[in-house]
Amino acid sequence: MKNWKLTLPVGLLVLVALALWFEPAFADKLADAIAKAPQGADPGQIDPTKPAGFLGIPGAPVVNPILAFCWAVWVGWIFSTVGAFGGVMAGVGHMSVFGFGSYAGGFKKTAPELGKVVTDSIKASNQFLVGLSAAISSFNYLKMKRLVLPLAISLGLGSLLGAWGAQELSAGKLDFKSYQGYFGLFVLLLGAWLFYETTPAGQSKKQTAKKAAKAFEEAAKKIKSGESVEAKNIGLHITEFTISTCAFTFYGVPFKFNPLIPFLGGVVISAVAAFLGVGGGFLLVPFLTSVTQLPMYLAAGTSALAVLVGMVTSIITLLMKGTPIEWHFIGLEMLGVAVGSFVGPMTSKYFSDVWLKRLFIVLALYVGVGYLLAGFFGYKLPGV
Repeated sequence: MKNWKLTLPVGLLVLVALALWFEPAFADKLADAIAKAPQGADPGQIDPTKPAGFLGIPGAPVVNPILAFCWAVWVGWIFSTVGAFGGVMAGVGHMSVFGFGSYAGGFKKTAPELGKVVTDSIKASNQFLVGLSAAISSFNYLKMKRLVLPLAISLGLGSLLGAWGAQELSAGKLDFKSYQGYFGLFVLLLGAWLFYETTPAGQSKKQTAKKAAKAFEEAAKKIKSGESVEAKNIGLHITEFTISTCAFTFYGVPFKFNPLIPFLGGVVISAVAAFLGVGGGFLLVPFLTSVTQLPMYLAAGTSALAVLVGMVTSIITLLMKGTPIEWHFIGLEMLGVAVGSFVGPMTSKYFSDVWLKRLFIVLALYVGVGYLLAGFFGYKLPGV
């Protein structure tokens, strides 16, 4: 446990050191892109008479710091509570609430290189927030014995490969409208799959997860009322872990899986997540609840550690590509994320497993449809 307490500060120091190392590349890449953009007061142009906004670009959106902090608290809370959707909500904030998306999209025809640089910066900004939330959530869930470490390690190893490959292939090559459309498509498909899981056909395959969720909820009620609960029926207990088998119990309910399956799942999921600039929890959680039959109470923490591995890999790859970062803005947001991430695991036990999944579905369907329509068809829904 002592090593886990060092994870967050050491990780942040490494990212700061990398940022300082690659800072000249950030400046050069952004300056070159700005120099190629036409000057003027129309959309898709740089207006030197306007105050500096996002990334220090004259005329770029300027965000109210209170709004940025509050939205970041929401990002940290939703990720640490559900184990997912933090990256999606960070993306909604950066693209829609703060206006970075429409700003980047305005350069598609006039200065495509600058539009792609801003788009990559949006992706990296999302990942910084989710990475911090994942680090805090992983530590908290591990303390509460709601993180399946062997499963998270298998997913994390796959995430290393997938996140690196996706950023190597996509960095600097995606305009904002395409990014927004693909973002919406994947989130919409996710929402549709989760909706299917709430149907009788989907629920028939969830007996183990439902049994574990019920056992957790009943134990929590007993402990809260002062009743005694046997130690073997409290928390998570790993009973076997080999190359081919991992077995454990959660509040007395047994689980068993082959570690190779989550490794392959981690490769695919982290590749998609890195391409979209999000955490991947929105795909990891359905994977964990469907393939490994975990209840949401375990999926959230296990997903968080796997997301952390993918985020660090993806951020480092983007930094090496010279992606510019708005450090003052990100620093403020990370403070908000820290607050939300500490509160999330403490409040999640007050929500039922079913309620958490329904919240997930509503968010996924609305955000998915909104960005799909905006990115591919130019039609905008309120809020996205």
